[in-house]
Amino acid sequence: MTLPNSLNGPDGQNDLMERIARDLVDSYDEEIELELEDRSLDELESGKVTDRAGRQAYFKELFRLQAELVKLQDWVQLSKQKVVILFEGRDAAGKGGVIKRITQRLNPRVARVAALPAPNDRERTQWYFQRYVTHLPAAGEMVLFDRSWYNRAGVERVMGFCTDDEYEEFFRTVPDFERMLVRSGIKLIKYWFSISDEEQHTRFLGRMHDPLKQWKLSPMDLESRRRWEEYTKAKEVMLERTHIPEAPWWVVHADDKKKARLNCISHLLAQMPYTEVEHPPMALPERVRKPDYLRHPVPASMYVPEIY
Repeated sequence: MTLPNSLNGPDGQNDLMERIARDLVDSYDEEIELELEDRSLDELESGKVTDRAGRQAYFKELFRLQAELVKLQDWVQLSKQKVVILFEGRDAAGKGGVIKRITQRLNPRVARVAALPAPNDRERTQWYFQRYVTHLPAAGEMVLFDRSWYNRAGVERVMGFCTDDEYEEFFRTVPDFERMLVRSGIKLIKYWFSISDEEQHTRFLGRMHDPLKQWKLSPMDLESRRRWEEYTKAKEVMLERTHIPEAPWWVVHADDKKKARLNCISHLLAQMPYTEVEHPPMALPERVRKPDYLRHPVPASMYVPEIY
């Protein structure tokens, strides 16, 4: 490989390696940015963050698990697997956080997230599972559902958005629906993120007082807080009636967000008989340089102002 003139020689090669190292650090900083979701910026800047050794251990293990997720992705793509992972739980249980960490280093064409809004008027007249079916994976894909068809067993039941007959029909249908998915070759994994009453109370207050998180709180979320016990009863019925051998539920203790993420990702990896895919060695090709090539200047008015 021929290096640009500015990078020829020992000093130039050292500069190249430094640039590569900086780029790598920038990619890891993405996780530090996500970490701000759990802590205030003032806390991080003031040096008041406790348990630095614990945080370092967390990041080290997270990056190791994310490297394994990349291997899993390659195996899913090569072996044409079809994987569906459901993430359910109370509001503020940490479902979105673990989904972000799972997909953070993955190819969005292989691992994608389905987070469906409330059904529209047309969808309400369809077969209940119909709008979810369109998001199921093709061969070589993983789909992570941030909430799923289990909305009917949770929020729809508690908030009165479905009738008793629709609720019972869901429980009659969903085991057969999931068995059908499994028979079709889909690997179906279901996670319930479990948090305590006190922890949800704390997280809701944190969202209320953080301008960057207030959008996460809807009137429905606040009402769910008032109806904590009704949601508990609905969850217990759901787990009892839909915990089937073909697609069992797995409960994640989620009061500690970091532990919940690591435990969930580690468990997810253990559910798959993946192996590392050998890739042919890559070499950066030499850039074609033509003597008559001229790079035309871009007008200064087109550039984004460099404020930072």
